[in-house]
Amino acid sequence: MTTASPSKTASIFSRVRFVMVHPSHPGNVGAAARAIKTMGFHDLHLVAPRYPDICQLAEAQALASGATDVLTDAGIAGTLEEALAPVTLAFALTARARDLGPPPCDIREAATASQAHLRDHEHGKIAIVLGTERSGLTNEDIARCQRICHIPANPEYSSLNVAQALQLAAWELRYALAVGASLPLLPSTDKASRPAGSEPAPNEKVQALLAHWEQALVALQFLDPKHPKKLMPRMQHLFSRSELSQDEVDMLRGVCTAMIKAANH
Repeated sequence: MTTASPSKTASIFSRVRFVMVHPSHPGNVGAAARAIKTMGFHDLHLVAPRYPDICQLAEAQALASGATDVLTDAGIAGTLEEALAPVTLAFALTARARDLGPPPCDIREAATASQAHLRDHEHGKIAIVLGTERSGLTNEDIARCQRICHIPANPEYSSLNVAQALQLAAWELRYALAVGASLPLLPSTDKASRPAGSEPAPNEKVQALLAHWEQALVALQFLDPKHPKKLMPRMQHLFSRSELSQDEVDMLRGVCTAMIKAANH
């Protein structure tokens, strides 16, 4: 499987825009910036925010928690039409079913469709559009998007804070784009920083442990060497399945030594 280059991956992530329509709470804008950056995105646009300097307000800066660069670069648009001008596929994120409007899908389907759109269209650009904290998106806002998407939440209590909803959307998009670009989904481990003892123990060390373990069990009179039955073969299977590290083998050898010493006393 071919892995996308870092520059190509960054380019794909840069083609995703998150749009908050009429945000009124600076804290939500700051939390949204943090959510975006955590998932590898950077493009945040605000449509007619309540405060013109909402990104500079103390609460926004505090809740951004290290993502102040996203706030600094956030675009401010007068209308949703302006914010969506370069976008080729926009998803209106809403909790309510609509009688009219674009076809609906869930957020995971939206993420999969976004990944395919960006893959198939070199100049394509995706947008996730979120509404106000109280009333969400209007029908006019939704009409400017190509699709409606929902977060499958508890039908008896489906209300999500707008920053939380954005976090979920950003996560789904990251997962879909990462899988499409063959990016690792788990934190990378620096092999150079691993202690030598954490490496898998070679078979000769495991067999030496097994012999030492048998000696200790005999010393404790737990194992009768004249009638061993299947105890040691079972122990061997146990150690083999455990995939012991070198440190673990050394630790168990120490336990064996202590067992023999205790038995002799």
